[in-house]
Amino acid sequence: MSKNSQKNRTLTKRRGKVAVSVVREDTPEWGAVRTTAPRKYRTPSVALNRKYAVTTVSDAKKIAKNWLVSFNLENAVDFGLPEVDDRYHVWRVPLVRQGTNKRVGEVVLDAYNSMVLAEETTKPDVIESRLLGRTSSTAAKSGQTQIPEQMQASFVRNTVILGDCELALLEMPSQSVDLIFTSPPYFNARPEYEDYLTYEEYLLKMRRVIHNCHQVLCEGRFFVMNVSPVLIRRASRSEASKRIAVPFDMHRLFVEEGFDFVDDIHWVKPEGAGWATGRGRRFAADRNPLQYKPVPVTEYVLVYRKHTDKLIDWSIRNHPDQHAVKDSKITGDYEVTNLWRIHPAFHPEHPAVFPLELAERVVRYYSFKNEVVLDPFAGTGTTGRAAVSLNRRFILVENEPKFIEVIRREMLSWLGGATKHVLFVGCEPPDTSGLLF
Repeated sequence: MSKNSQKNRTLTKRRGKVAVSVVREDTPEWGAVRTTAPRKYRTPSVALNRKYAVTTVSDAKKIAKNWLVSFNLENAVDFGLPEVDDRYHVWRVPLVRQGTNKRVGEVVLDAYNSMVLAEETTKPDVIESRLLGRTSSTAAKSGQTQIPEQMQASFVRNTVILGDCELALLEMPSQSVDLIFTSPPYFNARPEYEDYLTYEEYLLKMRRVIHNCHQVLCEGRFFVMNVSPVLIRRASRSEASKRIAVPFDMHRLFVEEGFDFVDDIHWVKPEGAGWATGRGRRFAADRNPLQYKPVPVTEYVLVYRKHTDKLIDWSIRNHPDQHAVKDSKITGDYEVTNLWRIHPAFHPEHPAVFPLELAERVVRYYSFKNEVVLDPFAGTGTTGRAAVSLNRRFILVENEPKFIEVIRREMLSWLGGATKHVLFVGCEPPDTSGLLF
């Protein structure tokens, strides 16, 4: 490529003292020239590596224009120079007043699926008000029609993914999940889970997963986590055992990653369920003060809501499927306190499954029919099974091939012929030839 042609394929834009390379409209992303720039303003040459659906400035402008057409604003504004923000996996398309460089807003696109992100994009009435030299409140008082925000139904189908959930979540469309319910791996509670060298490393992994879950969860919807303190057994008689308050550290991560605390539900197991750990035996024998340690028979079910200024009633009234809302009403008896008495579950191929009844309660109380429920630490697929039993869709992500094999095998019994429609990523679908459809 000649120097002149290469020069024509890129522009250098100055932001203070930092040079930023930006692709022209007709330039495919691989024609970009890398420069030293802050992460937020890197050139779109990352688009292919990230497998973005939107890869060029021209693509971004076309999508933004189609959005403007739906509000009859396409002839009122021009575009500034779109930029890709690979930290948040979005394209930002500036909107300017025609014939000037005066900015009146921006359209923000999900780089992975090309959808316009309504919550990040400047509202149409605000754009119109700025074009007319009015404030939004003035426009409202003048009787101009205010365009209500609309929720969108997720198009994601039932999916099973073999892989690290931290990475798998990056490949999912933003705001495509209506509920997240999971129980993360214990930190060193059993030999099977000794995957993390330090507790700090474990928490860092959980933070990254929670952060990525925030991106795929719809605005104002719930993330419910089953978690409990873990006991680190002593290595010798001269050492003391240590109990780590994992739920309280998880709470800090949720709040710092953009979630609002809602409830702490306590899953109560039958008395004596924790006796096998040996906790409390010493006090039972000697009855000496300071030796007292109660046998744990509860686990936390922590409930968080993705931060939003909208009330829960808004999510109900603006749901795109009002028939599903009506059909999802809770009938009969229900849990009125935060004490849920449920017997533990056991699985011959997994050391720590939660009971189907627990998953069913969470799915029933925090989602509507036909919605999408995600479990990023799926284990043997209990959340998926609960979702199907309550007419919801599921996304199951699991990093252990042996547990994916359990899901593939057992799915035939709880999903039946519909198994053939499940999307399997990173693993082969089960043989459904013997099922009657």
